[in-house]
Amino acid sequence: MSYDNLRLEKGMYTGDFTANLEKIDPSENYRETPLAGLDAFERQLKRFDIHVSGPSSDRIDKFFQSSDSAVLFPEYMTRAIKQGMKDADVLSDIVATVTQVDAPDYRPLAFANVDIHAMGAYPTVNEGAPISAYEVKNGNSLVNLQKRGRVIKSSYEALRFHRLELFTVFLKQLGAQFARERFEDALAVLMDNPPSITRSGSNLTYGNLCNLWANMQPANFSTLILNTSSIVSIFSQVIFQDSAVSFTIKGEPFTPFGAKMLTSPSMPALNVLAVDKTCALEMISAGDVLLETNKLIDHQFEQIAVSSLVGFAKIMDYGRLLLA
Repeated sequence: MSYDNLRLEKGMYTGDFTANLEKIDPSENYRETPLAGLDAFERQLKRFDIHVSGPSSDRIDKFFQSSDSAVLFPEYMTRAIKQGMKDADVLSDIVATVTQVDAPDYRPLAFANVDIHAMGAYPTVNEGAPISAYEVKNGNSLVNLQKRGRVIKSSYEALRFHRLELFTVFLKQLGAQFARERFEDALAVLMDNPPSITRSGSNLTYGNLCNLWANMQPANFSTLILNTSSIVSIFSQVIFQDSAVSFTIKGEPFTPFGAKMLTSPSMPALNVLAVDKTCALEMISAGDVLLETNKLIDHQFEQIAVSSLVGFAKIMDYGRLLLA
C-alpha cells in the first residue's frame, strides 16, 4: 500500500503514532527514491502538501482539509513540543540512564559497598581467599513520578487562519519549559543529602574548585551546577578567561577542568554541585508527552491538556559532590 492512499485513524495513537504508521508504510520501501530520508509521518505531510515551517508555512486549518489529514495534527504538536525539549535539554549532562515504566511509581536498585574512592577497591585475591562483594538489591523507597503539564486554551476559530510556523514557535517554547522543569526536579533529587566538602573563604575561588575536583576523583568531573551569580564570580577571575572566551564563542560555559557548567536559580549562592553524568542519576519516564488527541482531531480546541510523567533516582553517591 502506497503512502498516498493510507487510511488514517484515531486508533493509531494507541502507542507511538509514527511507529504504528511505519508498520503499515515502512520507510525501507522508499530507499533510493525521492522520498528517502522521510519517515512515515513526514511522508503524510507531503501527501497532504502541509508545510509546517518556514515563511511559506501553511495555515493551521490545512491539517483539517480532510478527516485523514486531521489525524496528523496531534503528532505535529507532539513533535514540536519534543523539539523544544530537545533544544533546551540539559538533562543529558547529568542523567546516566533513562528507564521507561508503565506505572506512576518505581522502585530503583540500591548498590551497597560500592566506593571507588576506597583504596584497594579491587584487591588481589589469593587462591581460596574470599572475594569482596558488592550487593545489588531493590531500594527501600519508591520514586513517585511527577506529573508536569499545561492546558492550552483556545478555539479552533481563533487558530485556524494562523501560520503553523508561529504556532510551532509557541509549542517549542512549551517544550523548553517542560525541559527546564524536569531539570529542576532532577536537581532536587541530586541535592537531597549529597556528600559535601566545605568551601574555604567567603568567595568562590579557583582553589575551591580545584579542591572540589580533587575530592571528586576518580569519578568523572563532568558537570557543575550553580546559580548565575556564581558563574559571574567565576568568570571574573583571570584564571577563567579562556573559559569565558569559549562561552562567548560556543554559548556553553566550561571550566579549565573541562566540566560543563549549568545554572539553576534554586542553587544557593557560592554552592557548586559537581556531577558525574555517567553514574549519578537515573531518569524514570512513564510514556511520552501526552496530548488529548481525540479533542484535537475533532476540532475541540477549547481546552487541551499537555502533560508528561517523569521521576528521578540517585544511583551512586560518589557521582555527586557539593561544595558548600
